[in-house]
Parts: sequence; C-alpha cells; structure tokens
Amino acid sequence: MSARELITEHLDLWTGAVTQKSTRGRGRSGKVELTGIKRLRELILELAIQGKLVIQNPDEEAATTLFSQIVEEKAQLIEKGTIKKPKKLPQIEASEIPFRIPGSWKFIRLGDAVEIIRGITFPGSEKSKSPAPGRIACLRTSNVQDKIEFEDMLFIRSSFVSRKSQYINTHDIVMSMANSRELVGKVAIIETAPEKPTSFGGFLGVLRPIQIHPRYLMAVLRANSTRNTLIDSSSQTTNIANISIGKLNPLVVGLPPREEQHRIVQKVDELMALCDRLEQQTSDQLEAHETLVDTLLGTLTQSKNATELADNWARLATHFDTLFTTEQSIDKLKQTILQLAVMGRLVEQGAGDTPPSALLEKISSERLELAESGKIKLSSRHAALTSQEPAPFAIRTSWHWTHLESLFAVVTDGDHQAPPKSEQGIPFLVIGNLNAGEINFTSCKYVSEDYFDNLDWSRKPTKGDLLYTVTGSYGIPIKVDTDRAFCVQRHVAILKATDSTPRDFIKLLLASEYGLSYADNVATGIAQKTVPLSGLRKMPVPLPPVQEQHRIVQKVDELMALCDQLKERLNQAGETRCQLAEAVVDEALN
Repeated sequence: MSARELITEHLDLWTGAVTQKSTRGRGRSGKVELTGIKRLRELILELAIQGKLVIQNPDEEAATTLFSQIVEEKAQLIEKGTIKKPKKLPQIEASEIPFRIPGSWKFIRLGDAVEIIRGITFPGSEKSKSPAPGRIACLRTSNVQDKIEFEDMLFIRSSFVSRKSQYINTHDIVMSMANSRELVGKVAIIETAPEKPTSFGGFLGVLRPIQIHPRYLMAVLRANSTRNTLIDSSSQTTNIANISIGKLNPLVVGLPPREEQHRIVQKVDELMALCDRLEQQTSDQLEAHETLVDTLLGTLTQSKNATELADNWARLATHFDTLFTTEQSIDKLKQTILQLAVMGRLVEQGAGDTPPSALLEKISSERLELAESGKIKLSSRHAALTSQEPAPFAIRTSWHWTHLESLFAVVTDGDHQAPPKSEQGIPFLVIGNLNAGEINFTSCKYVSEDYFDNLDWSRKPTKGDLLYTVTGSYGIPIKVDTDRAFCVQRHVAILKATDSTPRDFIKLLLASEYGLSYADNVATGIAQKTVPLSGLRKMPVPLPPVQEQHRIVQKVDELMALCDQLKERLNQAGETRCQLAEAVVDEALN
C-alpha cells in the first residue's frame, strides 16, 4: 500500500481519532488533541527513514558509493583543519540494527556523516537582551521551535566564541541538547542564516551534515524511534535531560542514495502539507460544531417562557445525536442543565410547596441557637436583597432572592496562620486536594492534633458542610462527605451548614454558569485571582421552596448521570478509533 493510499483509505480514522486534553480545576477549556493526525505525522517520518515512503530506483547510485564520498570529504575537511578529527567509531553490530532497510541503503553512524558542534558557554552576568558593539546574537533553547525563531535572542560578547564553527550557517540543524525530557532532542533547521554573525548557547548543539540532504536528516532526527533512542540514552538530573555528543555520534541511522533522499524530502513535505490541511479542516469543523452547540444551548437559557423553552428543547432534541459528539459539548450540556435548574426551569412547581420564607426562618432560628452557644456571631445583613441590589435574573414567583450567608451558620476560611507541619495527625488539605471537585486525602499534609483542637468550631469542616476554592482554581464547590476530621488552608472557604441548610441545591448553584460568572466578577487580583469572602457571602441566591429543591437536585442528578453515560460511550468510541489508528500504524511499519 502506498503512502497516499495509507492516508486516503483511512481518512476518517486519522481525522476522527481525537482525545480530550486533561485539565484540572474548573476545567472548562474543552481543548482536544488531534491524536489521529499527530500519529499520522509520526508514521510519515517512520516510513521515510525506513525506506517505505518512496519507491527505490535500481538505476540510482547506491548509498555505499555516497558513503565513500562522505568519508573522503570528511577526511579532506579534517586535513584542512575545518573540523576536528573525531574518535574512531566502532563497526555497527547486528544487535544495533533498529529496522530493515532497502538493499540500496546503508546503515551508518551519525558521527561518520555529520559534524556535531556544542554551543558556547558564558556566565549569566554576560547575558543581554539588547544588541551592542562587540556583542553577537546567540540562540537559546526557546528559539528552537518547529522553525528557528530569531526573536528574543540573547546578545553576548563575541570573545566567547572560540572557533568559527560556532557560528550558525544555512542548513545547520540546531538541537536542544539539555532540556526537559519532553523537549530534549527537539530540532529545527536554519533555512537561511542571519546576515549578522550568530552563535548558539551551551544547551544547544549544531549538526552540520556532510553530503546528506539536511531535510532528510531532519526527518531522521524528528522520527519517534530516533527521539526515543536519544531520550533513553540521555543523562537525567532532577528536571533536565542531557544528550551528549558521545551519545549522538554512534547513533545508527539509515542512509539512502542521494537521489532518493531528495524524493523522500519532497514526499515528506507533500504529506505534511496534507496533514496541515486535514488538521485545519478538522479544527474548523470542531469550531463550527462548538459554535452550533453554544447557539442552540443558549436558546434554552434565553427562553422567555415555558412554551418557548419547550420549542427550543424540541429543536435541540431533534439533532441530539449530531450535537453532543464531543466531551466539550457534553460539558456544555451539563452547564446548561445546571443553569436551567437554578433559574427554575427544570422541574414543575408544586401547588402545596412550602414557601422559602419558612426555610429562611428555620435557618435563622438555628443560627441564633449557634450564636447563643458561642459558636458564631450573627451577621447584621438582611436575608432578602435590598432595592439597591438588582436580581441577576427572573425567577418564579414562588422563589425568593436571598444572600448566601443567610443560608449557612457561617462562611469563613482556613486559618490564616501557617500551621506547624507534622508527619502525621490531622489531614491539612490544600487546593490540590480539592480541585477535582471532591476531597482527596492522597499525599496530603498533616497538622498536630493540638493545633486542630485549638481551631475555632467554624474552621473544622464536618460532614454536610460545603468547601469552596477561592484562590487559583477558584469557584469549585465540594460537599464534605466524610466523617474524618481535617482542616483546610486559607485559600479554601468553609461554608458551615445548619441542620436546614440546602447544601445540595447550593452546591449545584455554585457550580452553575451563574455561580461561576459571579465568582469571576467578584474575584480580585491580577497574577492569581481570589474570590473574597465578603463577595461570596453577599452572593444573591435564588431560593426555591424546599420540596422543589429536592425535585431539582434529583432531576439534575438523573440528567448528569445520563451525560456521564454519554461521555463514557464517547470515550470508549474515541479509544477504539485511537486503537485502530495505532493498529494501522503498526501494520504499516511491520
């Protein structure tokens, strides 16, 4: 099967295999990775370096002849002093052969056909962001992207360049020799060297090919099999992987005949351009799909009455199978369900429901008892919204606007003093233990029992209370569902419930689009946003009758379970497509 047939016969597979990018916190980015197209790019490079991308021409000069010419030219360069004489590399053993190649090809060691130059070193005090007399431009690892980016370079004194070879030339391949494990070994080619002399820093290396097409060598170095070999052989510190010249020189690579290298480069460019078009087309389709979902879901929350809502829902339901085909669309459906719930449009009203004013009176009485026992101080704020506080949206006549703090015993946060650390004792939870929307004691910190015992009652969360992240990944509500004693850092709000607090309804309210938007609006700070407790306490809450609250929570739970089932089936289908794409790749390479 030709490379073109391999792509076109599996087009739906390459474009349909996508995976959701993992997110933490509120996790509303909805970004996806085009896994199929990414795997196709990797396949193209692997086929290229194994001699399976283009047809061999038996009339072309074999790679053995080309290699003899490379050896001869390299000897001449050494004799002239243009390059240093390297250590002799050992013969290639059969155990080192990574894959089969055509008979006209030859396995060689990279160092036999490439000059490798390590970058210059200089003290940090010599770095400058501005050009000046006596200084030259110097590439660093951040300049090595898919292409060399000549912006934001350093400028260092030219005296740090010890030899001419440390200036970059056209067709040089720049490699990141020291970087994170994910980025080490990344390469980009110098398409055209800058007019002014430019060097490269010590975390970079330059590979200067001898009679090898530089773009073919780029394909070799970018192929997954090559990168994995280099990464596996790199030395590793805490955060940095290092590829040494001693590991690069003996790398075994396949050398095609000269003319075939040109055909390979041309075919790789052609197929990568095709991947670009497929990627753009798929991205455009996903974006159009997202816009359509936003528009149709928006008609639900913007409906003016029950009749219009029913009509808009019927229109959406007709296209349900084609609309909710991505994790992002299902997450948006969940948000719409929550928003309809808090606006009173998800369940029917009950004629005999107890008005919410009765619930507020009951909570007020429970707060008074807590105040009399010395556990809390009563707030002077009135429960109802004043005339100066406009309602965020229209609600049913049986509902009542109130403030969040009027529904809880107290709204506070963790102790503002840094607690003494302990190897064991009472769990001390930070944002990282909560930003998945549930309590996670894994890898948590601890405080002593004495410290915990001395905390105020309000700062000891108990089962049924709500927690709410207020800094960084702010806006995440968590219901305490454990009897285990614990405390939290000051970046977590504690919403201490009374016996009658409508915990479940408030939790879904805080998680709704209204709740998230309110948090965004009151959050302060620049580098790291924080929801102030004063703003959280004053949050306007649309309060339904108690019986309707239960119906709302029950309906939301039912619909969320259906959404989760839909997402699970979607994920299984996505995994199947990714597995099929992987199977096609394996078949093509074996």
